[in-house]
Amino acid sequence: MSLLSVPFVGTGVDTTLHVIAAVVMIATIAAVIIGFWKFHELPIHKAHSKNHHQLSLITALTWIGFLWHWVWVLAVIVAFVDLDKAIIHLRDTWRQDSPPPQKNQPQVEEQ
Repeated sequence: MSLLSVPFVGTGVDTTLHVIAAVVMIATIAAVIIGFWKFHELPIHKAHSKNHHQLSLITALTWIGFLWHWVWVLAVIVAFVDLDKAIIHLRDTWRQDSPPPQKNQPQVEEQ
């Protein structure tokens, strides 16, 4: 056997190895496509599980997200963040930091 000879060339093993390689390649490409699809549909599944009231908006943003990926990010934000609770939490945080209103009390000056 010389350095220039290639093993299995022109034999049945060569054909078998090519068929196995083709099957593995096709299976890998299919797995990547299915994984991408499942990951891309994540906002829709989350909206269904939460019974979200903006389900049609999330679905539309997810489909548009196939072309413009930043739109898909908006779909994820809308699906995972409950805006009503977030606004209420922000309002309560804002009110908590501000001092309570004081009634009209006479000012006493120190001397």
